Amino acid sequence: MDPLTPVVVAARRTPVTGIDRGLAEIDAAGLGATVLSALAAELADLLGTAATVDDVLLGNCCGPGGNVARSAVLGAGLGPSVPAVTVDRQCGSGLEALRLAAGLIRSGAARIVLAGGTESASTAAVRSSSSRPFPRAAFAPKGFPDPEMGAAADDLARAGGVGRDRQDAYAARSHARAVAAGQAGVYAAELVPIAVGGPVAVGRPIVTDDRPRRLELATLARFRPAFSPDGTATVGNSCGINDGAAALAIVPEEVRARIGRPGLAILGTAVAGVDPARPGFGPVPAVQDVLRRAGLTIDDVEILEITEAFAAQVLACTDALGLDPLGADADRVCPQGGAIAIGHPWGASGALLVVRLFSALVREPAPSSSVRAGGRRIGLATCAVGGGQGIAVLVERVG
Repeated sequence: MDPLTPVVVAARRTPVTGIDRGLAEIDAAGLGATVLSALAAELADLLGTAATVDDVLLGNCCGPGGNVARSAVLGAGLGPSVPAVTVDRQCGSGLEALRLAAGLIRSGAARIVLAGGTESASTAAVRSSSSRPFPRAAFAPKGFPDPEMGAAADDLARAGGVGRDRQDAYAARSHARAVAAGQAGVYAAELVPIAVGGPVAVGRPIVTDDRPRRLELATLARFRPAFSPDGTATVGNSCGINDGAAALAIVPEEVRARIGRPGLAILGTAVAGVDPARPGFGPVPAVQDVLRRAGLTIDDVEILEITEAFAAQVLACTDALGLDPLGADADRVCPQGGAIAIGHPWGASGALLVVRLFSALVREPAPSSSVRAGGRRIGLATCAVGGGQGIAVLVERVG
């Protein structure tokens, strides 16, 4: 492997909590600071005095502006000499930060980069134009479709023939797998406890996600359409509105090999544009592109992590990719739960996917039945992006 191949050697995240719940008192910079501090401490243990961070890139969608990443760096105690930049590709922002960081490593412009994302829906700024508040920024200009994401998911479900029963079954599966993973301690190594004040935590750190629960299909069937009168997306088979942060430490392969630490080599990345009327379909061309350029197929992928904004969107994409997460590919698609159960902190969600891949492919032993591609352990992370885009990052376990 090329000595400048970018490799993720550490991956951490905060717990994810619902809007105005456990993490409501902490802004996006504070959440980001929590994971950056944990990563910096881990790097110090790995590299000693050589653990000098060259740059920090954090995705964020709805923060207050003013370079959230830089505020997070200073809040984490990394020191004023460490630069930082905030990036926004909406729900793909955390993956975009990793994509840009990989380019810095591959080019030789940096040797240690921290990348990820952070989002506090609870403290998101009120947007306004000429003193008139509005609910969200436009994803597309006048003359182009700019649907709300839930309505777009309903439209995608209709176009792809994804019925309500499958959506509810997928949502129940996501929660069941997240609950099982939490109970088995799968998330423990990736989570960074976060202390908050006030009556919510009474001085105790938050150490777990607050959304996963056991859901019966009969319960899910009672929910009404949430976004359009004849739609099939409901609050039960869609993600929540959440707070949280996730980040990754990326170094060249030569550094990873020297310290003897296993990691995730970034084999390739891709972005793609699709019809802004159906933004949820964006992962399909992005995944196809990154696999084609790597000389691989979807059959070579051990785990596909996709942001579960809506069950309808996940199923439409996996159908198009030839995967069945409710059948033969149940252990390949978000095998330990996804955003429907864990939550979707927008700017952080892409990075959270890679944290999940790191836990599954690096921290955990490989089930003999799951290793594909001639013994290689390949993972894919992908997100749909408002406005009609998709982003994908292809990784492989090394070491």
